[in-house]
Amino acid sequence: QVQLVESGGGLVQPGVSLRLSCAASGSIFSINAMGWYRQAPGKQRELVAIISGGSTNYADSVKGRFTICRDNAKNTVYLQMNSLKPEHTNVYYCTALIATMKLQERNYWGQGTQVTVSS
Repeated sequence: QVQLVESGGGLVQPGVSLRLSCAASGSIFSINAMGWYRQAPGKQRELVAIISGGSTNYADSVKGRFTICRDNAKNTVYLQMNSLKPEHTNVYYCTALIATMKLQERNYWGQGTQVTVSS
């Protein structure tokens, strides 16, 4: 089994920074892409940022404000979010493309972490 566990969400005031973490554990052979999506109530889940190898890709709305990075030794991906605004309020989901020890590869999702930006 493979699990993704997110942490770091919460209620913050506008202008502050927040770092989300997502750790993958279980029967992992290799982890390819890792990333973050967000979903607001009544809306579709959308890509925030993704990292694969040495390449990163961001939604236009977060470029220059959010940074994704990865610690391969810890099977962990991070999302550094700076200068947060109320419109960044969302549930943020971690995702990873993982090959298990049985060499079966698929996308896994975390349970989501709520980020609320409000004064």
